[in-house]
Amino acid sequence: MVAEHPGGEAGFLAGYDPRAYAPVAVTVDVVALTIRGGELHVLCVRRGQEPFRGAWALPGGFVRPDEDLADAAVRELAEETSVRAGLHLEQLGGYGAPGRDPRMRVVSMAYVALAPDLGEAVGGGDAGDASWLPVAGLAAKVGALAFDHDQILADALERARAKLEYTPLAAAFLPREFTIAQLRGVYEAVWGRELHAANFHRKVVSVPGFVTDTDSRTESGGARGGRRARLYTRGAATLLHPALLRGTPGPREEG
Repeated sequence: MVAEHPGGEAGFLAGYDPRAYAPVAVTVDVVALTIRGGELHVLCVRRGQEPFRGAWALPGGFVRPDEDLADAAVRELAEETSVRAGLHLEQLGGYGAPGRDPRMRVVSMAYVALAPDLGEAVGGGDAGDASWLPVAGLAAKVGALAFDHDQILADALERARAKLEYTPLAAAFLPREFTIAQLRGVYEAVWGRELHAANFHRKVVSVPGFVTDTDSRTESGGARGGRRARLYTRGAATLLHPALLRGTPGPREEG
């Protein structure tokens, strides 16, 4: 049986010395993803100071003493890149390997942020520059990002790719009203493969609650003319059943 402190909790806390443990700093890092020109991009900042000065990194920084983790993620994103609103934000996971930051022991909580095209980013704070970079180029280059941000990006991409299978997360990349072709474009950009248009359309509209028909159409038939496309909005479903599985990589995937 554990002995009770004579002064109870108040007495214990009054005599508690936090210096008995080595200090650990807490940061947040944000993997902000969007689709630009049909290609998946991630928001990166050029570090304006050491360590890794001049290298690309994920936006982020130290959590203030009176700040919640998610609030810190939103603040750092706005300060370093000017991106502020319209984001789907979710926690990815914690990264705390000793030596991940050469300054001191730093534990980081990473977040994934998804949004439609937000325009050009503007560097601010301690970031020398900010830019949307194609994911394909970064993912193929070892050491493309500072710290352990290569691993954080890889984990975020797998999270996004997996969640597109069983949740309606793809709609977070789109405006409120969208066509099935636009939705398919999200899947193709995130999964990195071409999908069979007719099969994809059939599967999407057959999943209960995935999309809702607005009974309206686009103003024109697109660059090649033709019939105006139906417009949809995100439905009420939080999980997709049946799921849209990635399957085996390859062109003209069956969707």
